[in-house]
Amino acid sequence: MFTVILGLPWLLVVVRFIEPLPWPWSIKILLAAVLLIASQYLLFCRLSSGSVFSPEFPRLIIIAFNVVFGATVLLAVFQIALDIISVPVALIDGGFPTVPAAVRYGMGISAFCLAAFGVSQAIRVPALKDVEISVVGLPAAFDGYRILQLTDLHISRLFTKRWAEAVVSKANALDADVMVMTGDLIDGDVEHRRLDVQPIARLRARDGVWAIPGNHEYFFDYGEWMREYERLGMRTLLNRHVQVEREGVAIVIAGVTDRAAVHSGNAPPDLQSALRGAPEGAAIILLDHQPMGAQKAADAGVSVQLSGHTHGGMVIGLASLVARGNNGFVSGLYKLGSMSLYVNNGTGLWPGFALRLGMPAELTRITLRSI
Repeated sequence: MFTVILGLPWLLVVVRFIEPLPWPWSIKILLAAVLLIASQYLLFCRLSSGSVFSPEFPRLIIIAFNVVFGATVLLAVFQIALDIISVPVALIDGGFPTVPAAVRYGMGISAFCLAAFGVSQAIRVPALKDVEISVVGLPAAFDGYRILQLTDLHISRLFTKRWAEAVVSKANALDADVMVMTGDLIDGDVEHRRLDVQPIARLRARDGVWAIPGNHEYFFDYGEWMREYERLGMRTLLNRHVQVEREGVAIVIAGVTDRAAVHSGNAPPDLQSALRGAPEGAAIILLDHQPMGAQKAADAGVSVQLSGHTHGGMVIGLASLVARGNNGFVSGLYKLGSMSLYVNNGTGLWPGFALRLGMPAELTRITLRSI
């Protein structure tokens, strides 16, 4: 299925962009072949590791795949836009107008440059983003409480140990009260990723580092990854909660498993179990990788839900498409009655399509305010 779907942009580019170019056929065939190889990147990922979610190539090859495939997709979009603009002329003249070669060259160069820029934005260590969230009933002792959210790191052959070390160093320097990891820490099994994730063990916060799984943990050995989480010093909130105390009062940090659990025979997310026994009236911070169930959390009395998963849509213009699979929640802060939902753009990105244009990665410091 991936092979067919990802081949469609390539086919469009070959027929509508490459074929009309005033080049020798040998060069056009060579270009088409290069783009075809790039379009089947996920097939090569499967061949390298057995999973489309874990490319095990050298980092530079993964970057090259993403740049060329991204350029192919962008060029297909440009070509569709050009064809739409040309439709009125085609209706009058009975055929699409001849497009000057210079226009096609401009399209090609623009697509490649945008793709290269998009990949560079995807793989950089993200900038800090500060967010303030007002919480009804938050005790005065927690006014100004700082939560550092890390999510969707996708540590892999693209987001390597060196990248993880830089993220950890930047995170620790922010002096957060608590750190939360809201899923998709990795792409790959423990054997392949053990060295790459090792820097995570250095994360430090006064009230600990708490974590939940995302859907990608279930694509590999979920149980082994949860044990690895604990070995790295992250305490898991798998349909349970903890209380954090200050000056004799407490807030609740709860977490649920991911919806992908149902496809692998593991415990599905259970909000009721996660909140069972929580002090009545306490402010509740819920960690849920996917934002789609936010309304249920709001109805259950959750104060703040922190999610990831969407990567912010990755590219401006894709938000409406991503929203369809996430009940309208894609990026940023949303209000659902008295509950605030924050959907993080992600610290990293799935290496299968590592492209960001206008939707930057973020290292997110959330400050709670009493109202």
